[in-house]
Amino acid sequence: MTQLKELPLTALQFYATAPYPCSYLPGKIARSQVATPSHLIHADLYGELVNAGFRRSGLYTYRPYCDDCQACTATRILVKNFQANRSQLRAFKKHSGLEVRILNLGYQQEHFELYQQYQHARHPSDEMDHDNQDQYMQFLLQSRVNSRIVEFRDGLDDASPGRLRMISMIDILEQGISSVYTFFDTSNSSSSYGSFSILWQIGQALELDLPYLYLGYYIEASEKMAYKANFKPIEGLIDDRWQALKR
Repeated sequence: MTQLKELPLTALQFYATAPYPCSYLPGKIARSQVATPSHLIHADLYGELVNAGFRRSGLYTYRPYCDDCQACTATRILVKNFQANRSQLRAFKKHSGLEVRILNLGYQQEHFELYQQYQHARHPSDEMDHDNQDQYMQFLLQSRVNSRIVEFRDGLDDASPGRLRMISMIDILEQGISSVYTFFDTSNSSSSYGSFSILWQIGQALELDLPYLYLGYYIEASEKMAYKANFKPIEGLIDDRWQALKR
């Protein structure tokens, strides 16, 4: 166990996991640094950890801690300075008719089925068990911070809700919104749901007068992770200091 001396988190301990295959860079071996015990990581403490480059997966709070690789860079968007490019403006216009509902964490079968469909379409070779309901609940529905489910639907009327198109899981912190995970309907190849979700979260941060949207890790060599640099201005945690991320 090692203490993270640069943070005033003396009640926590930090350990490095055993090496495991990297999910984003083929042939690479990854490790994580994990903060424990999880029951002490409340909203304020988690906000400090996010500012130090940590993320959470359910109750598991971690950051990359690889021996021979520093490809992962924690990112955040300065929402008041954000300027959408043409592609992002098109995405916003295309999906601006979606109805949004913000919900407390809780299991819904419809959400789980969309998650399964998304995982099978976008991550067919991943080792996770896409059909495991317990895994889904541990990953997305367990939290000790201020977390919300955001539903995006085609439209709502008095008779029935519109078709579910996307779910975004977010944490609302004192200094910003942390984007936990987004999954969506992949049946329409021309859709831009992922970009629209980020644009909506930027708008939500502005509405709440929060300065940042935390987007997780940028990996230049990974197609799954490199898109984050398109949302500008964006900062990366580089050499333990938040600074402009340059591609």
